[in-house]
Amino acid sequence: MTGPATRPGEADAARWEAVIGIEVHCQVRTASKMFCACAVPHPDAAPNTHTCPVCLGLPGTLPTLNRRAVEHVLATGAAIGAAAPATTRWDRKNYFYPDLPKGYQISQYDLPLASNGSLTFLTSEGPITIRIRRAHLEEDTAKLVHAAGPDGSRVSLVDFNRSSVPLMEIVTEPDVRTAEQARRYAEELRLVLRAIDVSDAEMENGQMRVEANVSLRLRGTEPFGIRTEVKNMNSFRAVERAVAHEIERQAAALDAGETLRQETRGWDDAKGATYVMRVKEDSDDYRYFPEPDLPPLHLDATWLAEIRAALPELPAARRARYRDELGLSPYDAAVIVADETMSAAFEVLRTAGPDLPAKELANFVSGDYGRVAKESAKRTAAGLVGRADAASLVHVLREVLAGRLSRPNAKEVVALHVESGRPAADLIAEHGFAQISDSGALAAIIDGVLAANPAAVADYRAGKAQAAGFLVGQVMKATRGQANAALVQAALRARLEGGGGEPA
Repeated sequence: MTGPATRPGEADAARWEAVIGIEVHCQVRTASKMFCACAVPHPDAAPNTHTCPVCLGLPGTLPTLNRRAVEHVLATGAAIGAAAPATTRWDRKNYFYPDLPKGYQISQYDLPLASNGSLTFLTSEGPITIRIRRAHLEEDTAKLVHAAGPDGSRVSLVDFNRSSVPLMEIVTEPDVRTAEQARRYAEELRLVLRAIDVSDAEMENGQMRVEANVSLRLRGTEPFGIRTEVKNMNSFRAVERAVAHEIERQAAALDAGETLRQETRGWDDAKGATYVMRVKEDSDDYRYFPEPDLPPLHLDATWLAEIRAALPELPAARRARYRDELGLSPYDAAVIVADETMSAAFEVLRTAGPDLPAKELANFVSGDYGRVAKESAKRTAAGLVGRADAASLVHVLREVLAGRLSRPNAKEVVALHVESGRPAADLIAEHGFAQISDSGALAAIIDGVLAANPAAVADYRAGKAQAAGFLVGQVMKATRGQANAALVQAALRARLEGGGGEPA
């Protein structure tokens, strides 16, 4: 039997294999720019307020190398298992565009600071390893701002604040095969960059820019197809959607007998589609040649060893430790490690409460604490949010596990503690949050709820199991969330299934 024929304009996905390479441009965290003493501007800085003759490309100026930027790229190379050369150099990448004041960009071509690394991460298919061809250092361009002029016409303005900010480019081999892999790679790379503290890598403000080179080939064949570079993806979700769309677009075009061309396309997130920006350049078009104003850089072996030794625990290693040493599931380990705030809290609370079960602590950090953390931008010296302290948070979890505090009330206590900084024990006593676990007290409350909701009782006995959830909710509401939920559920079912129903 054969599968259903595709409709006109619909791609035969099984026929084609995607071949995808990912390029990431990431602003590295330094106090000054790449080749001058100008301070790296805040994203909200007024236009053209962080400039000097060097980053404006004025005649007669000379670049001076930023040592810290070089160290950041070498640290990234060490984190991805890449090799560093004994000597590297800088090259001029020539092209003319309004955001490039010199008419060329100082970059690296055939001798990058890091080469032949890899990154392993989890997807729905299991672990995937993507080879990383290179990570090199260059200067960022200025920023073009397209706006409406006083007469309503379109104008383009140039903001040179970003010009010459240190920029790291990380390029994979064409190993990515799906849109999900493209997203997961970008997410894992961001985790690594933030873990080693070389960049904030915030996509929404341009600190991390992801570009995908997408081509298709007949499944089972080796030659690559015509590639398209996709830009303007400003979120991880956009990366996945844009790559998926481009795979579908190219497959449909090839199925229709069209000839693709090498081009650069932008991503329109609102329309969910890519659009043509320009015909794609090849490396020959840039006319690379060695930068005459910067000497080659010799990388001392001792310096490289110090950089490697200073690396912190990487995300993959932390996930493995949480699984192998603490017994967390792969899912729980991934959730905690994926968020730096939760990961920091998990470590601090483990130190404060080493006897607490790791699974319960992970649930608490990603649940009650995690919800509050998302609403607080402030951090304590220990890395917790708001005014929280580890002892109080550990006390809350211990009270829950001991059956003295209900989980709904625990959420409220955590929120109040983070906001006020007051001890959790005082808040629990002040608000009367002691959990009700006395069966006699609960029986009286359950009697009242059953008497007040005869319709729900009838629904449950008619086979509508969800009615029990409604009745549990009513008991929790009547007790301000203080009732022991497990005891309430058991007592309610005993009453409903034992034929008692309404109280005598």
